[in-house]
Amino acid sequence: MTRDEAQNIAKCLGSVTDFEEVFVVDSGSADGTCAIAEAMGAKVVEFRWNGTYPKKKQWCLENLSFTHDWVLYVDADEEVTPRLSREIRSLIGAGPRHAGYFVGYDYVFLGRMLAHGHRVYKLALFDRRKGRFVEYDDLGVANMWEVEGHYQPRIDGRVGRLRSRMVHNDHASLFHFFERHNRYSDWEAVLRARGLLVRPEDPQPGARAILKQIFRALPWRGGVAFLDSFLLRGGVMDGRAGFHFALARAFYYWQVGVKMREFEARQTRRVERREGE
Repeated sequence: MTRDEAQNIAKCLGSVTDFEEVFVVDSGSADGTCAIAEAMGAKVVEFRWNGTYPKKKQWCLENLSFTHDWVLYVDADEEVTPRLSREIRSLIGAGPRHAGYFVGYDYVFLGRMLAHGHRVYKLALFDRRKGRFVEYDDLGVANMWEVEGHYQPRIDGRVGRLRSRMVHNDHASLFHFFERHNRYSDWEAVLRARGLLVRPEDPQPGARAILKQIFRALPWRGGVAFLDSFLLRGGVMDGRAGFHFALARAFYYWQVGVKMREFEARQTRRVERREGE
C-alpha cells in the first residue's frame, strides 16, 4: 500500500520477487511510485478512499483479484528477508497449521539495524478467507487517515508466529518519521480516551496482551517506554541510534498522554456547556 513511496518501493519490491503475485495498492502517488512498481512487475491498483469504511487494508481483501488464499501485507518501507521468504514458501507448501501468523520486525533507525530495544510483531500473514480488519469507529478522529491504524486483523482460527523476521527500513527523512508519529499519536490518543483502541479479542503474540495491559495502567508511560527500550531491552548496546530511538518512543507516548488528557478535558467542557443550556 503506497502513497508517494518512490524512496522505498524499489527495495520493498526487490525483496518479494519470490512471490508469484504482488499487488501495489496506490493512493494517488505523484512521485513516480507507480511507474517504478509497474517496471518491477507489480500489479498496480488505484485506491481512492471515500472517507468511510472499509479502509485500505480491508478494501484490499474485498476488492483485489487474488489468485491465492494466503496474503502477506508488506508496507513500502518494509523488506521481506530471504529467510522469511523461504519460511513462508515452506509453510504454505506443507499446509499451514494456523489461520494466521505474526511476523517480527527488525527496525533500522538512523542508518543502524537495532539489535535491541525494539520488538514489534504484526499479524501480516493470514488466510484472507478467515481474516478481516474491524471498524474502530475512528472516522471522526483528527488526522485520521485511509489506512487502518495500529491494530491487528481479526482472525477466525488459531494464530501462530513465524521464526523469521521482516525488516522495517524507511529511507525517508526523520521529518517524515516524526510527522507520521505525530499523526499516529492523534489517532491513538482519541481512541484510548474513548476506550476503543484495545479490545480483549484482538490477537497478540505470547504474553504481549498482558504486558500491554500493564503498560497502559502505568503513570508516566513516556519515561517507562524509554527505560524499557534503552535499559530493559538493551537499547544501550545499540549506541547513539538506540538512545535516540528510545527518546523518540518516549516522546510518542508522552504525546499520546497529553493529547488524550486534552481531548478528555474538551469533552468534559462540552458536556458541562450542554448541561448549562
